[in-house]
Amino acid sequence: MKKHVDVLIKDAEEVVTLHGSKSPRKKREMNKLGIVKNGSVAISNGGIVAVGKLVGYEADEVIDAAGKTVTPGFVDPHTHLVFSGYREFEMDLKLKSVSYNEIQRMGGGIGYTVECTRKANVDTLMQEALKRLDTMLTCGTTTCEAKSGYGLNTETELKILEVYRRLNEKHAVDIIPTFLGAHAVPNEYRGKEDEYVDLVMEEMIPFVAKKGLARFCDVFCEEGFFTREQARRILLEGKRHGLIPKIHADEFTSCGGAELASDVGAVSADHLLKVSKTGIQKMADSGVVAVLLPATVFSLMKHEYASAREMVDAGVPVALATDLNPNCYTENMQFVIQLACFYMKMTPAEALTAATINAAHAIGEADRVGSIEVGKQADVVILDCLSHKFIPYHFGVNLVETVVKKGVVIHSI
Repeated sequence: MKKHVDVLIKDAEEVVTLHGSKSPRKKREMNKLGIVKNGSVAISNGGIVAVGKLVGYEADEVIDAAGKTVTPGFVDPHTHLVFSGYREFEMDLKLKSVSYNEIQRMGGGIGYTVECTRKANVDTLMQEALKRLDTMLTCGTTTCEAKSGYGLNTETELKILEVYRRLNEKHAVDIIPTFLGAHAVPNEYRGKEDEYVDLVMEEMIPFVAKKGLARFCDVFCEEGFFTREQARRILLEGKRHGLIPKIHADEFTSCGGAELASDVGAVSADHLLKVSKTGIQKMADSGVVAVLLPATVFSLMKHEYASAREMVDAGVPVALATDLNPNCYTENMQFVIQLACFYMKMTPAEALTAATINAAHAIGEADRVGSIEVGKQADVVILDCLSHKFIPYHFGVNLVETVVKKGVVIHSI
């Protein structure tokens, strides 16, 4: 008697399972994809029930994946999904080599987006974010982390996090929310930075925690934003309220952000262009995931990318993310994988690992998504290519043909 399932994806050229370790992948583990040649995936009740060279199955929906590559849905562990105020006008300034901080001082940057986001109503923010989520999905992302941080006052930070709650009810992509009230010091607190830190700690964090609006607390620890000591205070206060620490670290200067991430038990440290050797070693020792954002460097027209090879070789678990925001406006994890291979010298296998299972670890979702294994949620992508190596090899196109989310085909071309 044949076994009946809801969906059967059959005869794929490659099924990239990433099965195995329950911990983030490190060193050589990042090249072990658990590929099944001419493999199939059986799905029922939203979950994966069998993987391999399957025979004796019938299904309500059969997808012939011959000549295709099947991977886990991409996980994007660092986005700023909800904002209003596009910044395409900054392109001309970047072309003139005007720095990120200089653009901020000229009235662009985070401050400009904060002003626009404060003025936007919930419906506007919802509609703009839904469009971005649709693009994410068609490019293969099925789970993402999403930060606040374009409010920088209690009312708007809560508004953004409330939008995430509503988006989770309305859209197929699973959104893991992060509170980032310490994204920058708002203009009205210039010269009174410690007062703003107090506001974040004494008012924003308790409100966010009480309402259950975020899983993580993040801080932009960087020269001109928040000092290491200010970041420490905020992250520990968030932790005291049940918010897991994350940190924007060592992007423009080596300010000890990676070391701080290790000290406070952060799940990840993100950016890390200027991370010190000591910081890399501390992250390796403590298991902090390095979330690298090559599209940010690309959008800033810089040439110095994060030292992915050094981190991988040192035993730091590495993840990749888009950093979707109005400065780095991309929803496409395939593009990020391409940049990681071309500019950070990651292998295609390492980059795919970083965009799936390690990315899931960076947001505490690895027990649910990030690999194709029995018992996990059936978030699966079918790529119109013969191998996972085509993701960086065939650039400038969208290779995603079909997206399965929680066992349902929600996108197909």
